[in-house]
Amino acid sequence: MKYLGQESDFANSNAKTGVLLINLGTPERPVCPSLRAYLAEFLMDPRVIELPSLLRAILVRGIIVNVRSHKSAATYREIWTENGSPLMLNTVQLGEATAALLDDNFHVEVAMRYGEPSIEKQLSKLHHAGVRNVIAIPLYPQYSGSTNGSTFDAIGKAFRKQRWVPNLQFVSDYYQYDSYIKAIGDSILAHWQKHGRSQKLIMSFHGVPKKYIERGDPYQAQCEQSANAIADHLRLASDEWMLVFQSRLGAQEWLTPYCDQTMKALPQQGVTSVDVICPGFSADCLETLEEIKGENKEYFLKAGGQKYNYIPCLNDSPAHAALMAEIIRDHTRK
Repeated sequence: MKYLGQESDFANSNAKTGVLLINLGTPERPVCPSLRAYLAEFLMDPRVIELPSLLRAILVRGIIVNVRSHKSAATYREIWTENGSPLMLNTVQLGEATAALLDDNFHVEVAMRYGEPSIEKQLSKLHHAGVRNVIAIPLYPQYSGSTNGSTFDAIGKAFRKQRWVPNLQFVSDYYQYDSYIKAIGDSILAHWQKHGRSQKLIMSFHGVPKKYIERGDPYQAQCEQSANAIADHLRLASDEWMLVFQSRLGAQEWLTPYCDQTMKALPQQGVTSVDVICPGFSADCLETLEEIKGENKEYFLKAGGQKYNYIPCLNDSPAHAALMAEIIRDHTRK
């Protein structure tokens, strides 16, 4: 293997600290070929689908990619903007807003775990800029091996190509940050002030297979801690909110309660108005805009619900950028 060298001054003690904000990713365009490539890269990750490689390839390349690419392309087209993917746009703008809060000692880049700009490409950019310290922040507040762990794998794979590996601060999670809880809580309060408050607040987190938790993944516990902290910030009674999990894939059991089943059942329990937020998503994307804002709203209203409000992710809000800057400064001091 030919290792990537570095032309910067070895004795330079004033090199900038590189910051890499990393989100999940998005297809390049909302068309079938792009979806096929994106889904294959995403679902072939052994951290995402924990099966032997041959079985995973048969499932993903032989079945899922062929079955889901057309439908996924159509749903992506529904949320696509004139500026492209909402997730990409919001993440790039978050990077710019975060950089504006930091001094010239920091060099901020944005990367995607799947698709472009890749982690390897953006680490190479930091490398050529002479960065000797890197702070990597996967934009998932709660740790899961299928997201944060996979991101670490990709960083390690990229570093294997570098002759001179930089110092790395990897932020494995940030669900415990008071500024994170406050930012989510304050966004809910702002929504209530503008639109009024519904009977129940629903906090929806991305689901994972239950067996991942049984094998030691801390994700469920961190989601529960986050939801409880947000409810405490809002001073909600236990019957005024609930936690659900969304986006399950396949027939195996995932974390419950399931969001879609909950939305179909709530009206029968006398709950006719809900506010829904996704605290585990840093930026609005297909899973929040199409699945939660659209699909689950339809389930709720068809079941007899009367009012369904979706509260957006933190996206590129000032509070989100301030949270990122706080995390970066904390890890610079370590």
